[in-house]
Amino acid sequence: MFIRIVKMSFQEDKIPVFLEHFQTVKEKIRHYPGNNFLELYRDKQQPNIFFTYSVWNEESDLENYRQSELFKSVWANTKPFFNDKPQAWSVDKLESLP
Repeated sequence: MFIRIVKMSFQEDKIPVFLEHFQTVKEKIRHYPGNNFLELYRDKQQPNIFFTYSVWNEESDLENYRQSELFKSVWANTKPFFNDKPQAWSVDKLESLP
């Protein structure tokens, strides 16, 4: 199991459109085979910056999602709203304290 964190920076006027679109696809992403968890975060100091945090079974599950029509559609609808290049990290959880 591993975690994928994606940082996205949006044009201010496109944020409502992004959030509306996210509402329509979040359940599909969350229930994509191999996805166990999905959250969306918003930066407190820079409200145009968002992060997705998702947990995947295997790297191949994430890669299958990235090659899927769902991802292509989501990315095609999201990418025009960026004001900076998105950044992504795949990380392994080493510790978790409740």
